Amino acid sequence: MNSRSIFNRIFPPACLLCGEPTGRSPCPACEADLPWHRAPQCPVCAIPAPDNQVCGRCLRHPPAFDRTVAALIYRFPLDRLIPRLKYRSQLAIAPLLGDCLLQTLAAAPRPDCLIPMPLHPARLRERGFNHASEIARRVSHQLGVPLALDLCQRVRDTPPQMSLKGDERRRNLRKAFSCVGDVRNRHIALLDDVMTTGTSLDELATTLKRAGAREVSCWVVARALPGAS
Repeated sequence: MNSRSIFNRIFPPACLLCGEPTGRSPCPACEADLPWHRAPQCPVCAIPAPDNQVCGRCLRHPPAFDRTVAALIYRFPLDRLIPRLKYRSQLAIAPLLGDCLLQTLAAAPRPDCLIPMPLHPARLRERGFNHASEIARRVSHQLGVPLALDLCQRVRDTPPQMSLKGDERRRNLRKAFSCVGDVRNRHIALLDDVMTTGTSLDELATTLKRAGAREVSCWVVARALPGAS
């Protein structure tokens, strides 16, 4: 038994949500209280929809991606956890989020590779890491799906999407990505922390489809929903 195992037996790791030394994070009680996204939903964009039917928006304006799997609804405590990972470098949160996403992927079609949402090099230098990549490492390892960190690049350093509205978001991300590898006839899964309008994922999926990808799935930790709190 190594020193880390001995330490963990004496001082069990604390739950990142409640702080209790339960040996796992989240602890069973906190895990049960998470806002799991289990309501009937559109299979394309994961917005609530009766009988799991494709929603009106996706019927009128089909996105470039083919389906979305979302583990949780973006509300408390996700609205605290994810910013702590992204902006305060609390990297221990990434495996927790990855494990939440893994719970929803049992029936999801397995892709040929997994691409985390790319950061522009300037943003990556500033932050020091890509939070989507950190979550993706956990998912890739557990599922045995190859992680493709260099297949796509963000070639435009765009302003944050959160301050923009629908049409502005689309204009902001136009030609923001490039595909630098061979994706012809491949099924690609894109991983991101939060899906709000889906504009970023749609633009990246568009880039991949133009490069010849056969199928694009979106795997997101949390889905922002209208009126969710």
